[in-house]
Amino acid sequence: MKPLNQAQMLEAMRLTQSGRLTDAVSILQRALGANIRRVATPAGSASRALSPPIIEGEIVAETVSPSSAAVEPSAIAALQSRAWKLPGSPSARVPQHADIAPTAGRYISGSFSNGSGSRSYKLYIPSGKNNGPSPLIVMLHGCTQSADDFAAGTRMNFAAEARGCFVVYPEQPQAANASKCWNWFRSSDQARDKGEPALIAGITRQVMGENNIDPGRVYVAGLSAGGAAAAIMGEAYPDLYAAVGVHSGIACGAARDLASAFAAMRGQSDISSMDRQRAGDRLMPTIVFHGDLDRTVHPSNGAKVIARAAEGNPLSDMTIRKQTSSGHNYSHSVRRDAQGRAMLELWELHRAAHAWSGGSPAGSYTNPNGPDATEEMIRFFLEHQRAR
Repeated sequence: MKPLNQAQMLEAMRLTQSGRLTDAVSILQRALGANIRRVATPAGSASRALSPPIIEGEIVAETVSPSSAAVEPSAIAALQSRAWKLPGSPSARVPQHADIAPTAGRYISGSFSNGSGSRSYKLYIPSGKNNGPSPLIVMLHGCTQSADDFAAGTRMNFAAEARGCFVVYPEQPQAANASKCWNWFRSSDQARDKGEPALIAGITRQVMGENNIDPGRVYVAGLSAGGAAAAIMGEAYPDLYAAVGVHSGIACGAARDLASAFAAMRGQSDISSMDRQRAGDRLMPTIVFHGDLDRTVHPSNGAKVIARAAEGNPLSDMTIRKQTSSGHNYSHSVRRDAQGRAMLELWELHRAAHAWSGGSPAGSYTNPNGPDATEEMIRFFLEHQRAR
């Protein structure tokens, strides 16, 4: 395969972002000398951008059958692996420790292995001495991100320190996905006690076993691919997690393969036809954030995560349009049960793209001007406790 120079790569990315995927593939075909198959794009649908932040990075790691009419994964992977290293790319930032965690607590490394493989993780241990067991929050990063990057961007460790919470950040290696994305779209990574869910659950249980964690107050959240993985974890392990946070993600079961992953990211998934895992019948409290200008994951996916969680449960619904002190508009919908408890929350961020709302510029893919997703998630989490 011939090398792809920067000018060719940038032109292919520009064409893809403008919806001219066929032309972009032609450039790749000429430059790489590879056997690249063209993508059939439905009329009126927007093609996805290849530049970060992305979920497409997950898709290129999948083996593609001829019937899927998709771009050859190896060629797009070659394009993407160079794109992440462009000067000025958010993923090139290296956050400082002062941006990652407060000095009062401890921020340590760990690892976990089981029959599905192994994963490293970072763990924040708060400084406070609680009278009893502490809550635990599992944070799943997005594509191209690391645990440190995600911790710096969300500032979850700082919010956790103020409330005496542990925070663990499982890390997806490039060996598992070329862009370090959680493989949310693969059926083999969506089932309880298999694949990546087994690894994430294993990390959760290991941290619980080694620390004084309250088993009724364990939560999972994520961004983008990590948000999709968090939705999977909440459905597959309702006996482990008390609540779920999904930022710019996709509902569990929205995709089972390459073709359905593209459809889900374009907002074309049909949640009514999804198979539902039945590890329990408990309504999983879920909080969702999604920008209405998100061009990576279609904005309709936020409402679909809520609809999936609400399925079969009678809940009242109220939506209020609000504005932050910096002038950022958003709509906040709350669904309550018969006892008046807020079980589901949807924060629709107006004129916001694919980024963590209210995050810090010390990390990648953040929108510092939006409502503070970190504070709202941890507030929502601590309102919910799983019955033992």
